Amino acid sequence: MKEKISVLISEEEIERRVCEIAKQISEDYAKKEVVLICVLKGSIFYTCDLAKRLTIPVTLDFMKVSSYGSGTVSNGAIEIQKDLEESIEGQDVIIVEDIIDSGNTLNHLVSMLKRRNPASLRITTLLDKPSRREVEVPVDYVGFEIEDKFVVGYGLDYDQSYRDLPYIGELHL
Repeated sequence: MKEKISVLISEEEIERRVCEIAKQISEDYAKKEVVLICVLKGSIFYTCDLAKRLTIPVTLDFMKVSSYGSGTVSNGAIEIQKDLEESIEGQDVIIVEDIIDSGNTLNHLVSMLKRRNPASLRITTLLDKPSRREVEVPVDYVGFEIEDKFVVGYGLDYDQSYRDLPYIGELHL
């Protein structure tokens, strides 16, 4: 490991916030079932922890959308690498993101999913970087707002490394 990582958000802080978001979603969707769309790969830890804490019926589906490649800054090109396996027509859907940076990827994804006629479409993100926003997207449930730092851990990676860290850390190259 040649990179240095400093803890930005602890495992305990993440756990506490995920529980709070799960409680809010469970209240907002009382007596309903929701489809969580996990945006791979970074959102897998957040999606699983969130799903386990919801008190409403939930199903999971997965999409893989890329705009980063192996760098630390979005290259702007949006690519759908894996699409949903099930229809979301008439379903209450929550997109689960790991981090919202420029907003370009999520804006594209929301536009695409709205054309599939879900009953509702909301967004939750573990991390939000509003200072990097190029396109505004309506985020309904935010875990943490962070400064413009490159972060890893809890699903987020740098060139496929560090996803397994139980905390969010700032990567110092």
